[in-house]
Amino acid sequence: MALKALNLIYFSAMNDKALIIIPTYDERENVTAMSEAVLRQEPGCDILFVDDNSPDGTGAVLDGIAASEPRVFVMHRAGKEGLGRAYIAGFKWALEREYAYICEMDCDFSHDPAALPALIKAAREGADLVLGSRYIGGIRVMNWPMSRLLLSTGAAQYVRLITGMPVHDPTGGFKCFRRAVLESIDLDRITSNGYSFQIEMSHTAWMQGFKITEVPIIFEERRTGYSKMKPDIATEAMMVVLKLWARCGFRRSPRQRAGGRN
Repeated sequence: MALKALNLIYFSAMNDKALIIIPTYDERENVTAMSEAVLRQEPGCDILFVDDNSPDGTGAVLDGIAASEPRVFVMHRAGKEGLGRAYIAGFKWALEREYAYICEMDCDFSHDPAALPALIKAAREGADLVLGSRYIGGIRVMNWPMSRLLLSTGAAQYVRLITGMPVHDPTGGFKCFRRAVLESIDLDRITSNGYSFQIEMSHTAWMQGFKITEVPIIFEERRTGYSKMKPDIATEAMMVVLKLWARCGFRRSPRQRAGGRN
């Protein structure tokens, strides 16, 4: 009887556990501090770093962290395949295990680990997908040039206009998914690979009627390393948004029409 009770406690704990997925490419300077900060904020979580064979030796540093910290795991990939493919690989890894909540975040500290508890709390309280929003209730972005801020806010308005998806920050990459959301999505059909990946994942969840909640965060430009942003990312995002519109238009799922969304 006591063993059965212990098994139930263990099973319940595993089914309330969060995994934080962090893609890396040339983030050697950040990974140690990031892993420590995440585990300090969410001691019960695990971290999966997905490294795309970083030339600067990030993978070796991660292996050293994982060797001494059982809550840290590392996935090594053969080469740089893009942000979207890294997250898809991480999602599949998570779904093969007993994680209830799967989060994504950047490794450069533009996403503050201190915001993780709020995202996971919102998911535990019933949200299916929680977005860390830079633009809800105002603009919370630090150290960006005006040109980049205008590009980002303009992209958010464009996504809302074309898709009808009522979120303030559809391009952000600080998120928490309930397991059921990722289980319901055919991950092999998600084709976006740059920052438009974030739009496609949120739009797919929204079209299926899942409840999306936004939590305000402060976004700060990276302090070390270099940006992986490429000039063609904005063009890719525009084309993906049009593709989503062509695929779904302004159709709503039965759950959305019944008020299941937000």
